[in-house]
Amino acid sequence: MQTVSEGIFHIDRGWDRGLQAQVRESVVAGVLGGRILPGARLPSTRKLAEYLGISRLTVSLAYQELVSQGYLEATERSGYRIAAAAPVARLRATVRGKEDGLDWGARLQRFSIAKRIRKPLDWRSYPYPFLYGQTDMSLFDLAAWRDCTRRALSRADFSVTAGDYAAADDPDLVQYISSRSLPRRGIEARPEEILVTVGAQNALWISIQLLLGPGRRVAFEEPGHPDIYASLILSGAEVIPVEVDADGLPPEGLPERLDAVFVTPSHHAPTAVRMPLERRRRLLELAAERDFLIVEDDYEFEMSYLEAPAPALRSLDGSGRVLYVGSFSKSLFPGLRLGYLVGPPEFIREARALRALLLRHPPGQLQRTAATFLALGYYDALIRRMRQEYAGRYELMAAALAAGGLRIAGQAHFGGTCFWIDGGAGLDADAFADRLRGDGVLIESGAPFFAASEGPCRFFRMAFSSIARDRIAEGIAKVAERLSAQG
Repeated sequence: MQTVSEGIFHIDRGWDRGLQAQVRESVVAGVLGGRILPGARLPSTRKLAEYLGISRLTVSLAYQELVSQGYLEATERSGYRIAAAAPVARLRATVRGKEDGLDWGARLQRFSIAKRIRKPLDWRSYPYPFLYGQTDMSLFDLAAWRDCTRRALSRADFSVTAGDYAAADDPDLVQYISSRSLPRRGIEARPEEILVTVGAQNALWISIQLLLGPGRRVAFEEPGHPDIYASLILSGAEVIPVEVDADGLPPEGLPERLDAVFVTPSHHAPTAVRMPLERRRRLLELAAERDFLIVEDDYEFEMSYLEAPAPALRSLDGSGRVLYVGSFSKSLFPGLRLGYLVGPPEFIREARALRALLLRHPPGQLQRTAATFLALGYYDALIRRMRQEYAGRYELMAAALAAGGLRIAGQAHFGGTCFWIDGGAGLDADAFADRLRGDGVLIESGAPFFAASEGPCRFFRMAFSSIARDRIAEGIAKVAERLSAQG
């Protein structure tokens, strides 16, 4: 009978995975990989604990969990062996032929055209992370989210969320969006006018696919988010970048013939400026006069702590020409990937059909957890904490930028979470960001946001949602020092 060697087990104490889990995964990987066969004896709990340098209780609990999962079975004198019915891999891997002659480039449609915004996954290990859109875990109520996850796993809720929603959405989440989220923006919408999406990006992509194609023309903000620009280009439509100014997209800069305009009026990406009310009304007038549609991306409107938020374009729209995109990912956490799309029933019906072909629906369990978090008031409490904290960070950062002589080219006077900085003529923001990274400072180059330019970019973005208050001034001082040396 085979005896499993202690050598298959490996513990990494620097990993965030628990020790029990790592012991279990060593066994499961061996079984599923066919390296450990049914009937093989495992090392005793004492022997393995000594080998790994961990508690014998930790090994015992890991073995017991594997028994409950069907991978192990207990033997006489408290021993353990691989269960006879363990899910052992039965198929042998086939030998692959040479692929040198296969030209994949000629067979694939290219989607990797978006300029990449560089955000290292290990950003938390840097002392000065001025990165936009990251979660500050000191503000997020993780215990509340866990409570909502537990509630969503109740027998009554799980019987609903575990099923196939087909093309439908969680009714609790749709009801919250309809009765709470949208009225805050002055928008009325019935459930049949709302579609839950996998973040705002998914909502925008669906809108692009339904509205655009070869022979159509669309206007887009310059600078603007590179993913949206890439999606517009891939639609086959003629994309016309319109340069924004201190008040956002200028309506008079739009070309005569258009089918659609994609715009971020409440918080322009990436400069953070807000479109004034007069300009919003003029944009709506032109849409009616020239017969084009508007897709409004209303991200981060909750972060209005210095001034009241401006009314959404859709709330001012009297002709039904504005499609509205909202998201919970910015206010909760970016990995949530939950957004929503609002439009007339005819549009939402086709949007739902398109979404069903791509991914059917966002995960039901996630929708119900989010709906519970929203309904129980945890979301409102989180927004209040974020507004209070970010107001303080905003003042600190504005003062530190002024003290360091950095020129603010764009900021959200209502609040927001970032500043758009002009580094001056001759700056290459990509290279500048790389040098700062060596100093432990993370900023975002503005280059990916300029669709029409391939040369060096003088602008960069600095956010304060991911950095502690006591690190802001010191981090900006390092940026100012580097920028001064640059000149």
